[in-house]
Amino acid sequence: MPEYTIINLSDVKAHLALTADQDEDDMLIQLKLDAAQGMIERLLGYRLRDRFETFDALPAELREAILQLTAWWYENREAVADRGAPLPFGVQDIIDSHRDWTF
Repeated sequence: MPEYTIINLSDVKAHLALTADQDEDDMLIQLKLDAAQGMIERLLGYRLRDRFETFDALPAELREAILQLTAWWYENREAVADRGAPLPFGVQDIIDSHRDWTF
């Protein structure tokens, strides 16, 4: 899990269309956010905070990938029968376009 998330909980709640008073799932959403950023960082090959110091410096498509993955995991938090299912639509393409390719 990342030491900090470059996207905050209120950004995710806005993406999920939750209101400020819907806070019963805040801990769960934060766990999904931490996991989504951690996974994307592993797939990118670098930590986001090492490349982008602020939320505003983070490219919009990487923010979108984190938000999409967080929302997908939140909405699909029950066991999934389809093991090895791909990432939500577009997330892998975003990661691939920002990834460090070293051989």
